[in-house]
Amino acid sequence: MAKQRKQILAEALKLTPLERAELVENLLTSFEFRSRKKIDALWAEEVADRIDAFERGEMAAIPAKDVFAEIEKNRR
Repeated sequence: MAKQRKQILAEALKLTPLERAELVENLLTSFEFRSRKKIDALWAEEVADRIDAFERGEMAAIPAKDVFAEIEKNRR
């Protein structure tokens, strides 16, 4: 089994970063975490609240390029 795991890892590392992230997400969601449903529900509520606030004009949108530029600036 160890050889098979190494082979799977080697194949996974050939994937693009986005594909690897999707693979990790799929693996993590395959576990049954008791709190996962609650966390997912809380995030769904948060998303709905933010969309509502945006639609009411209480929250501004920030262009993704500006967000990523700020992240890059803070990495240095």
